[in-house]
Amino acid sequence: MVLLSLHLLRSSRFCWLSPHLARNVQVYKPAGYPLKKAHSVSSQISCQRATNSFHFRATQTGPPLLFCGNGPTVCFQISPKTTSPLHSGPVQTPCRHQLHHFHTSAPLRALPAPLIWMVLKPLQKLMAIILGRSIRKWWVALPVNRRQLMREWAWQRRWHMAVGAGVAMVIAAVLLLTHLDESPVTGRTRLLVFSRENYMELAALTSEAYMEEFAELLVPVTDPRHKVVERVVQHLAQRNKDIPEVSDVTWSVHVVQSPNVNAFVLPNGKVFMFTGMLDAVADIHQLTIVLGHEMAHALLGHSAEQASLSHVVDLLSLILLTAIWAMCPRDSLALLGQWVQDKLTQLMFSRPYSRKLEAEADKVGLQLAAKACADVRAGPVFWQQMEIRDQLTGEGTLPEWLSTHPSHKNRFTQLDCLIPQALELRESCICPALPATDPRVVFSKSVQVLLKNAKNQGRGGPEGASKPHLPHSHASLPTALPAALLAQTAVTPSPYVDQESKGPVPVVASETAVAAPVPAPTEGDGPHDGVQITS
Repeated sequence: MVLLSLHLLRSSRFCWLSPHLARNVQVYKPAGYPLKKAHSVSSQISCQRATNSFHFRATQTGPPLLFCGNGPTVCFQISPKTTSPLHSGPVQTPCRHQLHHFHTSAPLRALPAPLIWMVLKPLQKLMAIILGRSIRKWWVALPVNRRQLMREWAWQRRWHMAVGAGVAMVIAAVLLLTHLDESPVTGRTRLLVFSRENYMELAALTSEAYMEEFAELLVPVTDPRHKVVERVVQHLAQRNKDIPEVSDVTWSVHVVQSPNVNAFVLPNGKVFMFTGMLDAVADIHQLTIVLGHEMAHALLGHSAEQASLSHVVDLLSLILLTAIWAMCPRDSLALLGQWVQDKLTQLMFSRPYSRKLEAEADKVGLQLAAKACADVRAGPVFWQQMEIRDQLTGEGTLPEWLSTHPSHKNRFTQLDCLIPQALELRESCICPALPATDPRVVFSKSVQVLLKNAKNQGRGGPEGASKPHLPHSHASLPTALPAALLAQTAVTPSPYVDQESKGPVPVVASETAVAAPVPAPTEGDGPHDGVQITS
């Protein structure tokens, strides 16, 4: 209700002229035309909507009226009824006399609706708890005969209440149907309560907060790691500029020095890449697919979509929360019921929907990478690497039904099924032919060799029973891998041709598609759940 009131207030069509403005407005009229009473000026001025600019019109015939102010010379012309009204704006006629100031107050910047909702969300739950608890105390304090009378009254009017509940459900359904939207690229119908403009405003505030948080951890723009991410992001944006949600956004890159295997893209195009993710990818193709996944979250508007669902579910759960606190005989039981309700809401709505959006971002991200001429066959290999990495580090992973992301195994399976379609899309984008060596086959054989060597070492005694030694150390990656990625992203006169200009563009290519073995993480690596997303 609060959000609805704010929306109505911002879109209301009303206008008023303050007394201060009316006092400070003076009028020029050409010679030969008598000027009427000063108070008649305000009666001749009207406007159609409260905006930053005024729309004046004169209600009498005669010459145009000219309003001027000192300071910065601004003149406003009011045309009579016989001529077309002019919008406010500077005119060519200069002001000849110094008059009073003509100014308005600066407009206040409204808070984005998602931010208001996040602030009011805990207050809504608190109000529901207080209301339910008050209803319970009021019912307990009633005499027995009054309770019986109330039950009889409710039973006699049960059909009226059922009709009222039905009408409320119809109204709610109509409101939800009027907020349905079509997702870009996929065309999927979704619920979108918050507009893209609202979330752009919130993304601007969020990016400022992240820039302050990571101010001392940001990698310089001259660093090879920043250069390679910047080059891949710009190449992805260039090759997918036919998508309006990509071409309308200015993409900027920020690399954060952190061991976390993480990357995310905000809706306004701010890309945050952690160096731990750069250490986890084996080649430029995997990096392109990871960045395509994150950019897919931004262009599909998944953050606004997920917040819309959460907003609707929270509003509906307030009714159940009020009933829990009204019907439970003790506060301890009410707290237990509230905890169960929160967990069921997460397991039934929030987490399954989040996994659905992650799977959609995997699919669209693979398409973006295919149009950027990356070897899409490296996508399933990346998630196989992540699964083996978790096994080598001994990190415990949650079951998929408890997680907000699909499991690594399921992501590998889904991407593997999408490879034929992605290869067809890549071929249609005039990309060079891929090497005959499939990175999925190479990785599978490499893992078999590592397991065989580890088994042979285990037979040699306790010293050989340790974890398999990986070909390169983790410490060498921050300098070695970015240099290799930069070499792979070098601008060459090769066959990467733009779809429209048919000219050479920066390429994302490598001589071979062989994935490197899984890098061994350091002891400071924290738990992760795949590629996290905050968009």
